Amino acid sequence: MLLMVLCLGSAGVAQGQMATSRADSISQAAEYYELAQEILKSTKVVTQAREYFEIAANLDPGHVEANYMTGLTYQQTINKDRSARYFLRVYQKDPNYRYDLLYSIGRGFQYGQKFEEALNYYNQYKQKTLSDVNYRGKDKIQLRDVERRIEECKNGLEYAKNPKHYAIVNVSAKVNSIWPDYGPVLNEDETILIFTSRRQEDNLNENVDSDNFYFEDIFYSEKVNGEWTAAKNIKEPVNDMYHNSNLSLSADGNTLYVYRYDNGGDIFYSTKEKDGSWSMPQPLSEYINSSFAEKSVSVSKDGSLMFYSSDRPGGLGGLDIYMSRKDAKGKWSRSENLGPIINTEFDDESPFIHYDGKTLYFSSRGRKGMGGYDIYKSVYDSTAKQWTEPINLGYPINTPDEDVFFVATKDGKRGYYASVRDDGQGYTDIYMVNFFPDGEPQPEPVIAQKEPAKEEPKKEEPQPAKPEPTLVAEVKETPTPVPPKKEEPVLQPVTLIIRLTDDETNQPLDATVNLRRQSDNQLAGKSNTAPGEYRFTTTQKQATQMMLSIEKDGYLFKNFKVTLPAATAQPQEIVRTVELNRLKVGVSSVLRNIYFDFDKATFMKESYDELNKLERLLNENPDMVIEISGHTDNVGGKEYNRVLSQRRAQAVVDYVVQKGISKARISAKGYGEERPIASNDDDKEGRALNRRVEFKVLRRGGSVANQ
Repeated sequence: MLLMVLCLGSAGVAQGQMATSRADSISQAAEYYELAQEILKSTKVVTQAREYFEIAANLDPGHVEANYMTGLTYQQTINKDRSARYFLRVYQKDPNYRYDLLYSIGRGFQYGQKFEEALNYYNQYKQKTLSDVNYRGKDKIQLRDVERRIEECKNGLEYAKNPKHYAIVNVSAKVNSIWPDYGPVLNEDETILIFTSRRQEDNLNENVDSDNFYFEDIFYSEKVNGEWTAAKNIKEPVNDMYHNSNLSLSADGNTLYVYRYDNGGDIFYSTKEKDGSWSMPQPLSEYINSSFAEKSVSVSKDGSLMFYSSDRPGGLGGLDIYMSRKDAKGKWSRSENLGPIINTEFDDESPFIHYDGKTLYFSSRGRKGMGGYDIYKSVYDSTAKQWTEPINLGYPINTPDEDVFFVATKDGKRGYYASVRDDGQGYTDIYMVNFFPDGEPQPEPVIAQKEPAKEEPKKEEPQPAKPEPTLVAEVKETPTPVPPKKEEPVLQPVTLIIRLTDDETNQPLDATVNLRRQSDNQLAGKSNTAPGEYRFTTTQKQATQMMLSIEKDGYLFKNFKVTLPAATAQPQEIVRTVELNRLKVGVSSVLRNIYFDFDKATFMKESYDELNKLERLLNENPDMVIEISGHTDNVGGKEYNRVLSQRRAQAVVDYVVQKGISKARISAKGYGEERPIASNDDDKEGRALNRRVEFKVLRRGGSVANQ
């Protein structure tokens, strides 16, 4: 009897602990879900929002909203197939949560090339819509679209059962990066490869766009002794500080066609100069560019024919492919639509006219494909004076996702395009396809070896969970059995809480507050939980250097570094109160993040964010006059330090004047070692604080500071 009581008592304690743990998980899931929602409201960073939705869904598998949003955001990433698991959870918990839920499950299975499963759910959804014809909700997918998905899955089954004799290999770790790389174009000799990348390294724009990726830049690689060299930025004037993407390269490699966002999206061209540089891109004629989008282009080897895509009125629907001929004067003539043999009522895009002048490769959403864009080939019949019926290049080149921007080599034995594959560096990579005649032995594909990553654009994707987990356990699905992995503890969040107050009234202040990872400039997720309070949550496995930026109208901006500890099995919270100084005469502030090369007055790369904030502050307050003061420690001679501090202060003045600020509004003064703010006596940290640049408000409106 005593033993039974003890056992029951132990069981009761264990159940109590499990209940407490379960309650904690549900509470944490709710917090992660709210954080993910805040990210989507304030940014376009779908990948980070998806990460937090997924953490919430795995902490609380019964959280319907978290599971649905995990699936929805997965379908906006490169791992669209992972959405099916989370949509299934929603369906098992609440089949009526969304009218189109069965369709969404089918999409996830289709992206994962599980066509039989996808057909099952598509057909269920089709029957639902046929029996409920009066439903008019926004979450209803039209029957026409469902039937198209069903046809795509049937096509997928057919193509997958009859794969083409191709070998697809990663071009090179020297070309591809852990960021999106796509749009390869080559010259006829296959010695120059030009492509578009959103990588951090060597990008002309150090900032990330609203989707948390770096801006597009155009890069190139040259083939030397049969190997592609390390990719380099093609530089200005082809690239500028905004998005730049390449479209096509002439056969001789001397004319590059690029896409720019001017006039709704136009095609520009740049020519190679004698010294190897590229000219300033110029727009094509009005016979090619219109007020609508022109998104891709290809020119025949002899330069007489141009093929391009446009969504201008008068086409068959969506993007159509057009052709223009060069007249006797070397001008492009009025364009003609290639007609229904090539174009469909859906999007037809990325034409590539082969060097033989008669074989056209292009991508289409409107033909017998597996889903998304598929790549096709058509040959011009000069006798019949028309294009042949396009042929799908088949599996494994084509997939249920977007397969676009394919180019072939002169001999037709190889092709290049961008794809997402298991052996990639990350996101989309550039691949080479080797075509082999049926029956010819196919060599083993060479897998590109990944170089050590220099940057980290996103956290490692959480491993997929079992369909109906009862614990927060993550198991990676693989096609063959693998030894079970030791479960790792669920990492609990590290939360940085920033509380902003007015330095005089101590009242809370709302402001623009951002936290970026210093290594790659990526934004951290943010929520505004109370007046003047901002919460940033991460689950980084390693301690991370961050940069906090605070701006508010009428106040001095603040920039400073924050080190966040590594996430552990226990939640961690860091609270910092930041006082903001009103922008008034006499106030001064240290420009904390302006760095100079040793013993010089030239800026280091990390300085420009702070300098640009200073320039913005001056533009927003046109009645303000400031002094920039330079300061040093006591190492070296007094006069030398004064001159050095003067040069550094003047460098700041020169920068903002160059950006358009009047010289009358900003002056430089070097104080050398005269005004220390910390000890210089054998105190390394003190001397570092004394080496600084400050600005002081001398005049604002009618008020003048005491000198």
